[in-house]
Amino acid sequence: MTNVLLIVIAIIVLALIVGGAVLLGPRRRGAGRGQATDAGPSTTAPPGRAAGAGTAEGGTTAEGGQITVPPPTPAESAPAVERPLPSAGRMVRLRSRLARSQTAFGSALLGLLSSGKLDQDTWDEIEEILITADMGAGPAAQLVNQLRTEVKVAGTRDPAQVKAMLRADLLEQVGTDLDRTLHAQPHGGRPAVMLVVGVNGTGKTTTCGRLARVLIGDGGTVLLGAADTFRAAAADQLQTWAERVGATVVRSDREGADPASVAFDAVSKGTEAGVDTVIVDTAGRLHTKAGLMDELGKIKRVIARQGSVDEALLVLDATTGQNGLRQARVFAEVVDITGIVLTKLDGTAKGGIVIAVQRELGVPVKLVGLGEGPDDLAPFEPETFVDALLG
Repeated sequence: MTNVLLIVIAIIVLALIVGGAVLLGPRRRGAGRGQATDAGPSTTAPPGRAAGAGTAEGGTTAEGGQITVPPPTPAESAPAVERPLPSAGRMVRLRSRLARSQTAFGSALLGLLSSGKLDQDTWDEIEEILITADMGAGPAAQLVNQLRTEVKVAGTRDPAQVKAMLRADLLEQVGTDLDRTLHAQPHGGRPAVMLVVGVNGTGKTTTCGRLARVLIGDGGTVLLGAADTFRAAAADQLQTWAERVGATVVRSDREGADPASVAFDAVSKGTEAGVDTVIVDTAGRLHTKAGLMDELGKIKRVIARQGSVDEALLVLDATTGQNGLRQARVFAEVVDITGIVLTKLDGTAKGGIVIAVQRELGVPVKLVGLGEGPDDLAPFEPETFVDALLG
């Protein structure tokens, strides 16, 4: 009996041991797999993918080879479109730049005029200052004679009164009654067309970009025509200016294309798109090369097939002085210039060039460049200009 009981107990214990082994076996095997995962990445790669791919850059394959996984490249965002400053008040904001470069001119004149001695030598010296300021001999002599008479009649040496007389005479020479309107409004179902011309190095292409900013800042829409096909960089430069303000550029896909054809296409596409203004940039032709000047005349004639050129703007570097006047004469013979853009007027330029070039061409200065920034092109304001000259 005792033996039977012992056998039964032994069977039960054996059964418990076997059952426990069966139950615990899978858990131990599962724990083994978890430890392997925690210890490091598996060296078995999915089909079509190297081991270690998807890990951090510089991960290692099962064979020990280095795998480089480049970081994800963020999608390039389109450049933000800028909101240019409106044209109103630009020259007032930039007046200090003009005044810094013209202080010596105004100080010298006022110093002589307010001195107690106004004899012939003094008046000759005043005239010389005006001539060296690029005003030209004729305008300088006229201003001196007029001012000399006014001072004599008034019988005054008061600096404030003399300055007021000089200011009034300078304003008369600059021309406060000239029409400086920039004709940039569409008419007759077509956009206004601006043809921009000038010699190499005057800042012509930059002026086109800045002019687009002026017009867009005033609420207009602009298309730029890259008719300077002799210099690939000019079209690229215009493209950069346009992208910054959301304008459109029409350009040729090959260097040396017919500039007149590009200009024609620009006006056509501007008309189709319903823009307000088309600005056509031309090659910076040397005024001594008749063939290139003839090409400029051709551009104007081709544009005229779709309507008139509303503005023909001549860009002059204000620092070139009398040499700029010689350039202006030749351009005026080819294109009916309607306005002048004086660039670099804040540098070493003499203020008298404004008076000289207007008298030479009989057309007004409409825009002036007073700095290197994108919004440093301003509509010309005679009063602000003269006040800056006199400090």
